[in-house]
Amino acid sequence: MSHSTNSLFNIAFPDAPNLAFERTVEQNLTGKFAGIDEAGRGPWAGPVVIAAAILDYDNLPVGLNDSKKLTEHKREELFEQILDSAEVSICVQSAKTIDRINIREATLQGMRACARGLTSPVKRFFIDGRDVPPHLPYEGQALIKGDGRCLAISAASIVAKVTRDRLMVKMDQHFPEYGFAKHKGYGTKVHQEALATHGVTPLHRCSFRPIRERIEAG
Repeated sequence: MSHSTNSLFNIAFPDAPNLAFERTVEQNLTGKFAGIDEAGRGPWAGPVVIAAAILDYDNLPVGLNDSKKLTEHKREELFEQILDSAEVSICVQSAKTIDRINIREATLQGMRACARGLTSPVKRFFIDGRDVPPHLPYEGQALIKGDGRCLAISAASIVAKVTRDRLMVKMDQHFPEYGFAKHKGYGTKVHQEALATHGVTPLHRCSFRPIRERIEAG
């Protein structure tokens, strides 16, 4: 019996991702698939981090969800469980790369690198959002709000978020006056005040308007 992949888009949005999406995928695809997501498109400083994950559905971490809906403690807990049970690929795109090719292209490039970094062949990549990067090793399919619908994307979102947060905590040691450990590079009032007092660092995205205007203002 054949099944249309359009059915993948007709699944109701759950309160938290469950196996409904994966069960529908199994009806349409034979073989493994991966979820891809990013963390850090909006901050004024730091990298954007992209992750891909292939889950072992016989050994699923309990509580997978969109990383933004989880507490920091729960994200850290799930991060370790995901690394122990799933195949994961991570790509970090620096602020310099973001400035050179723009945030969208840096994200798509990172998604492609993550896809190629997985060792297991997959039938399809399910990608959070609207964009599918070109030249993937296997077929890609965008899934709007996928981190709240697909467990593999949820896992990728957690890996990307925790990886980025840990990097920003490390960067806080080099630039303690900016508060990166707390705001993770987002444009909070504390961050704005630090920029006004101390200026721009190599971690800042100079192509982002608030930072560009700060540089132009001297």
